[in-house]
Amino acid sequence: MAQITIRPAIPDDAKAIADLWNPMIRDSAVTFTSAQKTTSGLAQQIKVCNQEGRGFFLAEDSQGLMGFCTYFQFRGGPGYARTMEHSIILAERARGQGLGQTLMQTLIGHARNAGVHTLWAGVSGENPSGIAFHKSIGFTQIAVLPQVGRKFDRWMDLVLLQKFL
Repeated sequence: MAQITIRPAIPDDAKAIADLWNPMIRDSAVTFTSAQKTTSGLAQQIKVCNQEGRGFFLAEDSQGLMGFCTYFQFRGGPGYARTMEHSIILAERARGQGLGQTLMQTLIGHARNAGVHTLWAGVSGENPSGIAFHKSIGFTQIAVLPQVGRKFDRWMDLVLLQKFL
């Protein structure tokens, strides 16, 4: 396997992240949104993450971006200040090699050091491999919210998983 680097994202990474994320937004049910990411919007998101001390990490090799992960406050308001939700996206070529676990270990370590108490995953019910992945790294399935997401003219379930840090 080629040498893989995991590092904090910088605003200049936004185009590569959008190029990886947008086909999944457009063509799959792994996310309920249909609004594609813009380079400027992602650059701003990375900048805010860095300013607020939240993690936004990416993995790359000599061919380019292999994946990324980040976390953000689960819900607004000070009562949720130590409860975070995360996103993780891997390129097709990066799956099945343990890279998702490595990215999540980096993210979890950062979140723990930042004082995060609990980390949440909201996974599409149509993404059984995403659910299995989270369970394999110590997340516990807490709830299934039936038919709360709509995409591709159908209703989809949201599976919530939690990990205490």
